[in-house]
Amino acid sequence: MNPTRQYPLLDAIRSPADLRKLPPGKLSALAKELRAFLIETVATRGGHFAAGLGTVELTIALHYIFDTPIDRIVWDVGHQAYPHKVLTGRREKLHTIKQADGLAPFPSRAESVFDTFGVGHSSTSISAALGMAIAAAQAGEQRRAVAVIGDGAMSAGLAFEALNHAGSLDVNLLVVLTDNDMSISENVGAMSNYFAKVLSGKLYAGLREGSKKVLRQMPTVWELARRSEEHMKGMILPGTMFEEMGWNYIGPVDGHDLKSLTKTLKNLRDLRGPQLLHVATRKGKGYPPAEADPIKWHGPGPFDPASGTIYKEKAGGLTYSQVFGQWLCDMAERDPRIVGITPAMREGSGLVEFEKRFPERYFDVAIAEQHAVTFAAGLACEGARPVVAIYSTFMQRAYDQLIHDVALQKLPVIFALDRAGLVGSDGVTHQGAYDLSFLRCIPNMVVMAPADENECRQMLYTATTLDGPSAVRYPRGQGPGVPIQEVMQALPVGRAELRREGHSGLALLAFGTMVAAAEKLGERFDATVVNMRFVKPLDEQLIDRIAAGHTALVTLEENAIAGGAGSAVSEYLATQGVQLPTLHIGIPDRFVEHGSRTDCLAMAGLDLPSLESSIDNFFRTLPRLNTGTA
Repeated sequence: MNPTRQYPLLDAIRSPADLRKLPPGKLSALAKELRAFLIETVATRGGHFAAGLGTVELTIALHYIFDTPIDRIVWDVGHQAYPHKVLTGRREKLHTIKQADGLAPFPSRAESVFDTFGVGHSSTSISAALGMAIAAAQAGEQRRAVAVIGDGAMSAGLAFEALNHAGSLDVNLLVVLTDNDMSISENVGAMSNYFAKVLSGKLYAGLREGSKKVLRQMPTVWELARRSEEHMKGMILPGTMFEEMGWNYIGPVDGHDLKSLTKTLKNLRDLRGPQLLHVATRKGKGYPPAEADPIKWHGPGPFDPASGTIYKEKAGGLTYSQVFGQWLCDMAERDPRIVGITPAMREGSGLVEFEKRFPERYFDVAIAEQHAVTFAAGLACEGARPVVAIYSTFMQRAYDQLIHDVALQKLPVIFALDRAGLVGSDGVTHQGAYDLSFLRCIPNMVVMAPADENECRQMLYTATTLDGPSAVRYPRGQGPGVPIQEVMQALPVGRAELRREGHSGLALLAFGTMVAAAEKLGERFDATVVNMRFVKPLDEQLIDRIAAGHTALVTLEENAIAGGAGSAVSEYLATQGVQLPTLHIGIPDRFVEHGSRTDCLAMAGLDLPSLESSIDNFFRTLPRLNTGTA
């Protein structure tokens, strides 16, 4: 990419070492250049946007004050890490982010020594940074560890577990809490900055710790002093909770005031013990459209930076998320027991309209997947029909709750698993590659994989008729364009659908998204094609028929081969003593990197040419037998 603007300060920075050579008076000008560069670059390709604009000054200040990469900075999730990538030698490649063979969408240890911890899911930063801080102390090294976490990520239980642990230790750890909640705006300004600088200063810290040593010898006076300190800080700063957990709370400080940020961070760098700096930021800072609507601009596609117009994708059919959202509203109209639950993914999971129409039955539990599942279990105990709308890759975080709180008690919780299979540009941390494997081994579960949009709607309805837990897993994006029937009909549980009867002796047993490809391959190989529909329970009767009338089987799924739906077929045949040449096609035993969904399918060998080649190589070695129909 050839930038159209000039960036004289940014041009001179190849690493944070170059940044630290700048005089403090140049940092604000650098922030303007960096923000302009982000706007210009992301506009051409799209990507995570608003969060990064909000952390420009903080990123500069952190790399300016801390000796990175010797000092470790751990970014939580990584939506806000684009400025970090630019300042750490990856500026020329930023336009390739999220594309095949381009920069990773999130911090990645394989990509840069400055990416100290690989991320993508939220709320891991404090735990990781604590581990780094303790490792440094045990090695006798003076390097510092810094965790940068947003207010949304702080809502997850993992973050509080780490805070609780670190607060009880004598460990040098700094947590920077970036808070873009507008409700604290009145706390940001000269007075708050003043308190932040004072409370982070060596004089205050020395007096505070020295007085504690003396007062601890006088228990009554010590207790009075402790309560007085908490009361005073609680009146002027919202840090009492953190103080109670053993942290020295500083802030809130204006996250866009570089002078205050650098002074405060410099003071904190030399303090001992767990420190928490509360930084108020604004998502989309410096780009008015993103400031006005940070949700819309969280991860836009390509856009016109001058007008703020996001270029629309080609018009197409409904996405699976939209199909789910429409179904949930329709179902809630007819069944007052329906409750919708999401762990902070209202827009992505298609729940916007449901929230508007049924606000009393809509629950966003924040980034708390474990709580979402057990909360649903509690609702189900009292007769509700909870529907948990959750990405496949986020369902992994609540596996214990799924087994222990839902399945063990056979509670009728419905899991709508969005983004199942290969999601594309968000990469390895977001590929929904494992849900069929980890769901089918759980007793009492019914697991469904729709071949198209209408089947998705009917499967979701089928789930409401069951007495136990169920999951409907569907991919990101649009389906094949099958018309949707408004009338909802329950599918026979555990019954597959014979789509094509072939004559070559080969049968293709396809699950979910692979059905469309299987139908094309069926023509090529004159093979029998089955839309399996149910991963659990399997249609054992149809499998018996297929096995008896064919010389070979191929299973196709957009899930890990290991322990997946194809494995379930082979396991069943083994119990019946049936030995039949079988090829399992699915996501191979490796992490699939980022790119478009088409790129990811090709990387995994699940695009049509790769599928045809795999089946051809398998089938040509087998004896041919014309068996007639299934």
